[in-house]
Amino acid sequence: MSDKYDVIVIGAGPGGYVAAIKAAQLGLKTACVESWTSEDGKSQVLGGTCLNVGCIPSKALLEVTHKFEEASHDFDGFGIQTSGVKIDVAKMMERKGGIVKQLTGGIAGLFKANGVTSIHGHGKLLAGRKVEVTDKDGKTSTYEADNVIIATGSKPIEIPPAPFDGEYIVDSEGALEFPEVPKRLGIIGAGVIGLELGSVWARLGAEVTVLEAQDTFLPAVDQQIAKDLLKQFQKQGLNIITGARMTGAEVKRKLVNVTYEDSKGKQEAKFDKLIVAVGRRPYTDGALAEDSGVSMDERGFIFVDDNCKTEAPGVWAVGDVVRGPMLAHKASEEGVVVAERIAGHKPQVNYDCIPNVIYTTPEVAWVGKTEEQVKADGEEYNVGTFPFAANGRAMAANAASGMVKIIADAKTDRILGFHVSGPQASEIVAQGVIAMEFGSSAEDLALTCFAHPTLSESVHEAALAVAGGAIHVANRRKKK
Repeated sequence: MSDKYDVIVIGAGPGGYVAAIKAAQLGLKTACVESWTSEDGKSQVLGGTCLNVGCIPSKALLEVTHKFEEASHDFDGFGIQTSGVKIDVAKMMERKGGIVKQLTGGIAGLFKANGVTSIHGHGKLLAGRKVEVTDKDGKTSTYEADNVIIATGSKPIEIPPAPFDGEYIVDSEGALEFPEVPKRLGIIGAGVIGLELGSVWARLGAEVTVLEAQDTFLPAVDQQIAKDLLKQFQKQGLNIITGARMTGAEVKRKLVNVTYEDSKGKQEAKFDKLIVAVGRRPYTDGALAEDSGVSMDERGFIFVDDNCKTEAPGVWAVGDVVRGPMLAHKASEEGVVVAERIAGHKPQVNYDCIPNVIYTTPEVAWVGKTEEQVKADGEEYNVGTFPFAANGRAMAANAASGMVKIIADAKTDRILGFHVSGPQASEIVAQGVIAMEFGSSAEDLALTCFAHPTLSESVHEAALAVAGGAIHVANRRKKK
């Protein structure tokens, strides 16, 4: 039996590494187990999916390709003359790898600074809060803790009609590593990952077709905004087909032959590459012994209460392995709350105030309820919208598509939903998160002074519009 710890965290992604750092900061003897190994097989890699093959590398590619798109098509409108703009895919990938390496190395530095012990290997929870770790050579060691936090994350869902082959049919990880721009790219799933990856390769010249099984485009997004977004993406050249149920994919002569059914019947399409982005599932493979006392549902999610406690005493679970949205910041928030609770404090995660973002152009971000959800709840509400087309800063930046939309309770004026599509939506949504966290009314935002000229003025105007008092756009006439 090796050392005993106050806390052992299994998994060093955004939920796990944050929980480990916070626990150590609170004076708890903490270890974090992570199995991810570098390509040369020599060293441990921290940061999980988000840092290595998810949020960070995808944003690096989105930034580069957005700049390329602007330089190729939009600079002329600014009076900047360019010619012969080219993309060096190898250099773009090298830059992405450099950013990832810097950030993962940063976590190792934070572990050291905070006194977190890093254990390299595959962690498995045994009965009695013991953790068995198997290293790359197959050697096992057992550790004991007063508390164990499971933060093993998730992995892409593979569907029977299109099994991954790592070259022609790939998951989101493979889509971040294409050595050259595919001429024709197929994507299964018009969710966050599918749209972001589709945007990256479409900007570089790929002919992109996105097949979505659901009839509604982005059903989780407020539909006033989703319908506008669909038009924007179609203008950008993304061919998005909803109600398309995939039936098969076969690689022949270096092409992927896809068959699917839509409202018109059976269809066929040929692609150079096919990305399957239909969602993710909890990664608990080999992470729990049968007698660990931790229960899972039929989809592999670990059962936890509102504070991320499992049914086993002293065992917690956070992030993608538990209920709720599969978001890095949600996992981190849960990790902090669990560490605090282990230390005897009583914080909670406010699941009503977790923002969602899609990093396309325009960006899309929201917090709280959509208009459809508020309507379904039978609540009386008021809506205020303001288009970026009427915002001077957005016009100056040549980014005047989209809007800010605020939904407020008709009786109390409390903000129920805050939605943004347009420039810097991922940053602007934080204003809505803060407002809702403090129980703000739309009037509170309307009475706040915003700097001019800024994109954020659109938040001010949307808040004013809730009560029909927007200044820089005509207000809707209220029904008598």
